[in-house]
Amino acid sequence: MAKCAVCEKGVKFGNAVSHSHRKSNRTFKANLKHVTVKTEEGNKKCYVCTRCLRSGKVERA
Repeated sequence: MAKCAVCEKGVKFGNAVSHSHRKSNRTFKANLKHVTVKTEEGNKKCYVCTRCLRSGKVERA
């Protein structure tokens, strides 16, 4: 699975707990977008999480 190019956020693993408290495996996936980003070398496509996009850590091309 992909990771954020800025903060390295990716997939986390945990348990899905039912009402009767039985546990099964589940994944928590980051909200990643495939965007074109301005870099020093030029424009580049990469995966960036929406929190980095919203906070302005990345400038879209």
